[in-house]
Amino acid sequence: MKVLGINAIYHDPAAALVVDGKVVAAAEEERFSRRKHGKRPLPWSAWEQPELAAAWCLAEAGIRPEELDAVAYSFDPALMGTPEESGLDDPGDVMRKQYAEMAPEFLAHALPGLDPAKVRFVKHHVAHAASAGKAAPQRDNAVLVLDGRGEAHSHLAGRYVDGQLEVLAGQALPHSLGLMYEDLTAHLGFLRSSDEFKVMAMASYGKPRFLGELSELIRATDDGGFRTEAIDFAEFAPRLGKGEQWTADHADLAASVQTRLEEVLVDLARWVHEQTGEKTLTLAGGTALNCVANTRILAESPFEEVWVQPAAGDAGTALGAALHVAAELGETTEPMPGAALGRGWSDDEIEQWLVTAAIDYERPHDVAETVAEVLADNGIVAWFQGRSEYGPRALGHRSLLAHPGFEANLERMNDVKGREQFRPVAPMVLLERAPEIFSRGPIPSPYMLFVHDVAPEWKDRIPTVTHVDGTARIQTIDPATEPLVHRMISAFERRTGVPVVVNTSLNTAGRPMVDDPRDALECFGSAPVDLLAIGPFVVRRPKATARPA
Repeated sequence: MKVLGINAIYHDPAAALVVDGKVVAAAEEERFSRRKHGKRPLPWSAWEQPELAAAWCLAEAGIRPEELDAVAYSFDPALMGTPEESGLDDPGDVMRKQYAEMAPEFLAHALPGLDPAKVRFVKHHVAHAASAGKAAPQRDNAVLVLDGRGEAHSHLAGRYVDGQLEVLAGQALPHSLGLMYEDLTAHLGFLRSSDEFKVMAMASYGKPRFLGELSELIRATDDGGFRTEAIDFAEFAPRLGKGEQWTADHADLAASVQTRLEEVLVDLARWVHEQTGEKTLTLAGGTALNCVANTRILAESPFEEVWVQPAAGDAGTALGAALHVAAELGETTEPMPGAALGRGWSDDEIEQWLVTAAIDYERPHDVAETVAEVLADNGIVAWFQGRSEYGPRALGHRSLLAHPGFEANLERMNDVKGREQFRPVAPMVLLERAPEIFSRGPIPSPYMLFVHDVAPEWKDRIPTVTHVDGTARIQTIDPATEPLVHRMISAFERRTGVPVVVNTSLNTAGRPMVDDPRDALECFGSAPVDLLAIGPFVVRRPKATARPA
C-alpha cells in the first residue's frame, strides 16, 4: 500500500510517503524551492502544492504517481464554514476553501499520471494528531494538538488505543492559542506564522509582570477547551516595526504571554490525563514546537512521558495524513524511524559536486577527528552529513558547529547567520554524559524540543549554549542512531574535556536550511565558516592574503 501525504493549505507545504505502513520519505517544499516556509499563508497561495517535495518522495521510493493507492491531503474543505461562522471574519477563507476543493486537480497536474479520484481529504487536526500519536514509539497514548487553526478548530484532545483515534475535545474558532501567539509575534515586529520562536527567545529576557491581567483573557475551561479573548497588546508595550529595538516592556510582555501559554497548556494536559489515564502524552501542532512549554507539561502534568514529533508544525500534517489514510486502508502503520527522512547523497555523488565546483577539497582519514580538531581550535564548521532532517530543527545532519566554551561565540554564531543577537544556540551532548550536565527535561531528548537546566558547575564551561535563564535546549546524541556525530563529539571531548558542541541550523537568516550539496557550498562560500565537512570530505577556508599596495 502506497500513500502520499500532502500539506499545502496554509504554510510549510510538505510531502511524506508511507509504503506498507512504513515512513520512507518526508520533506518540506522549502528545501527544494529555497523559499523560506515554502510560501506565505495567504489565501491566494492556497493553490500551491509541494510538487517538488512530492516528486522527490516518489522518486526516492521508485514509485510513479499512477502507482499510488491514495493521496492524503491534510485539510477537509467540507468542514470549513463561512468567515462569519468561524468568527475570524477572514474573507480569504472563501478562496482557501475553493482552492482546497480543487486540490485533487492541482495535484494531478503537478504529478502527471495521478488519478485525482485517489485524493482523500483528512481533517487538519486529525492529520496533526496522527503525526504524533501514530508516529510515536508508544502505540497507546493521549494526544494534544494545538496550532493557529484548522478548518473550524484550533485544538484537538484525544487518545490512541491500538492505533485508533478517539477524539475527546476540540476548541472551535475564533479561540486559538496559536493565533494569539501569532498576533503577539506581529506586535513585537516579527513575521507571523514564521518567527514565533523569536518571541519564546525574547521571553527569557523578561519577567511575567503582566500575568495577572492576561490570566482572565487567556484561560482553560472545564470541558477540555480554552478561551482567548481579544487582547490589545499595545496596552502593555508599544507595537514594534520590523527591526525596531525592543525594550524591557516588550520582553516582559513576551514573558507574560509565554508563561500564560504554558499554564493553559498544563491545564489542558491535566484534563486529557483525567479522561485517559495514559502514561504518555504526544504533542503536535505549531504550539508543540514551544520547547519551554513542553518542559512544563512534562514537569507539572501527571504524564510520565511527553513525546513531540520533530516536524510538529503544519509540515508534519503531511506525515500524519499519510499514516491516517494508510490505516484507513487496512495497513498496520509503524512509528516514524527518526527525523532523517529527507534527501541524502552517496560519497561519489558528493565528490562529483566538489569536482564540478572546481574547489580544493580533501578526504581525511576520519572526518569526525578533523572536525573535532577545528572545533577545539575554536573554528566554526559547516556539517553536512546523511539525509536531511524533517522539521525545523537541525539535528546533526545540516548544522553549524562551534566550541561551547567561549561566551563570545554566541555573538559570533549569530553574526555568521546574520540574525538577532538575543537568539540562542543549542548544545548537542553525548547521551551518556547528558545527566551530569543537564537536568529537569527528559533524557534522552533526540529532537531538541525541551529545555533543561544547566548544572551550576557547567554554566561557565559551556556559556555559548546556556540561556540567560540558566537553561539550554539540548539534543542528546545516541551512538546507536547517530554514530558519526557521537564519534565527532567524543573526539572533541578528548581534546577539550567538554562532551558538548554548539549546534545551530546550517543556513543564514531568512533562508531555508541547507539541503543539497550546492546549498552547502553556497552557504560555505558566503559565510565566515572555517571548514565544510560534507560527507567524508572537507573543504577548508583559504587563508586570507594581503592585497598588494
